[in-house]
Amino acid sequence: MEEQDPGGQALPDFRLTNGQHKICVTKMSTRNCPGMDSVIKPLDTIPEDKKVRVQRTQSTFDPFEKPATQVKRVHSENNACINFKSSSSGKESPKVRRHSSPSSPTSPKFGKADSYEKLEKLGEGSYATVYKGKSKVNGKLVALKVIRLQEEEGTPFTAIREASLLKGLKHANIVLLHDIIHTKETLTLVFEYVHTDLCQYMDKHPGGLHPDNVKLFLFQLLRGLSYIHQRYILHRDLKPQNLLISDTGELKLADFGLARAKSVPSHTYSNEVVTLWYRPPDVLLGSTEYSTCLDMWGVGCIFVEMIQGVAAFPGMKDIQDQLERIFLVLGTPNEDTWPGVYSLPHFKPERFTLYSSKNLRQAWNKLSYVNHAEDLASKLLQCFPKNRLSAPAALNHEYFSDLPPRLWELTDMSSVFTVPNVRLQPEVGESMRAFGKNNSYGKSLSNSKH
Repeated sequence: MEEQDPGGQALPDFRLTNGQHKICVTKMSTRNCPGMDSVIKPLDTIPEDKKVRVQRTQSTFDPFEKPATQVKRVHSENNACINFKSSSSGKESPKVRRHSSPSSPTSPKFGKADSYEKLEKLGEGSYATVYKGKSKVNGKLVALKVIRLQEEEGTPFTAIREASLLKGLKHANIVLLHDIIHTKETLTLVFEYVHTDLCQYMDKHPGGLHPDNVKLFLFQLLRGLSYIHQRYILHRDLKPQNLLISDTGELKLADFGLARAKSVPSHTYSNEVVTLWYRPPDVLLGSTEYSTCLDMWGVGCIFVEMIQGVAAFPGMKDIQDQLERIFLVLGTPNEDTWPGVYSLPHFKPERFTLYSSKNLRQAWNKLSYVNHAEDLASKLLQCFPKNRLSAPAALNHEYFSDLPPRLWELTDMSSVFTVPNVRLQPEVGESMRAFGKNNSYGKSLSNSKH
């Protein structure tokens, strides 16, 4: 049976029946959570994800001496806050209402287009334009994601899905949806304005981030993922451009256009989901059955990139090239190391060079400079999906053991920076001299501005 939200939309029924497996996403304080969750079911078919265009120049570090080519990657289309992508079209428009508004009938109201002032355009895509704006209700900066509606096509379904999911997500590490404005011509999602994103942050601080900052960013990413996975939601498009960074260092998951709310168990997802560099090998090989392990591969790639200063697997040609780069480090899979791999649609053993697995520090030497970093990365970057660590289990990995214990006790809406002495460290550019130092949360200076 489907339930109705206050706006009239059908919501998926998340109740479990006998014989179904509950996804393992317990409270973050859980110490014994297994690393894998059950598969879950889609709501619809997702359009093919565009291959990433590249913009960030790669470093010359190439541990296995593959030919180096400079590639560049695009940033978020909004330059500072919410990015967006082309999406499929649906035939229905959501009924959206806002029940909170100023008491005066002449005051600016939530849910009204004239309640927001557009300050500047931040980016434009096929279906939407993002503006930096200001609320006339409370004077705060906002990001206005204006989705153009075409009468013959209706509202793009990714916009409906993003709005539906975000309405129910309240967490310090997930971008906050303030308001929804629906007119005949447009659907506008009003988000909190966030200063920059992780892609831009890493570009501004090349060579790898300060190890203490990597730890705080990763902790916040896992905290946000644990929250949505507990609610049976996958993000499905984790990449640095979709991780917003506030001027105090707060990381927020954004761009839920490809996210899915679902019940369990499941089959048949679109395998054209995650941007190529952050797409797991099971999806690259055509698997359409996956769960939270999909997001956890992306976490591993982002973790390595923050530490090393270069993308973990920057494929420059096609899916074949992307897989070769993964197998070069992790080893070419077989039925012993990955049960069921031979049955995946795109796995043809003769296509791939036989590589043996290597220690991750051979590929990314800076992992060896941080206690337990290589072990955590290796448990996230597992080719066999069921071997990947879950978000709650990763939060309790030894890598985080030197963080203040109060971080695990925070309420959902509490920032990690409410814990005393938790601050971003000033970035040091080529941060080699920062590695190996003791953590200095109690000695940190003011938050760095980016």
